[in-house]
Amino acid sequence: MSERKIRIMVAKPGLDGHDRGARILARCFRDAGFEVIYTGCHQTPEQVAATAIQEDVDLVGLSCLSGAHRVLFPRVVQLLREKNASDITVIGGGIIPEQDFQMLYDAGIKAIFTPGASLDSIVDWVRTNIHVRD
Repeated sequence: MSERKIRIMVAKPGLDGHDRGARILARCFRDAGFEVIYTGCHQTPEQVAATAIQEDVDLVGLSCLSGAHRVLFPRVVQLLREKNASDITVIGGGIIPEQDFQMLYDAGIKAIFTPGASLDSIVDWVRTNIHVRD
């Protein structure tokens, strides 16, 4: 029996409609051998958390270019905790000022990737830090 691949969900919470980067990342993850679910734009934190649980993902990658990351990212983590799914790792990416990093880490975001991060560095982070959940 073959081992299940790491399952990653890429999501665009909030009103941000710029999804080119998220789509590129989703394709990169797929090409790297991960199983990928892409939710599309305009997802609520509730939809993101519910889909992550329903799809039994190991990692949620949130993308936000609108500046709403300070509210949306922590809310997704909070909802996963409330639904006893805190073992799902959440990372964030997008236009995120460095001064917001610590607040996001404190809220439970495990890694933050900003424009200029190489796709290889993101894939390497996943391979090093994410394992298939039981």
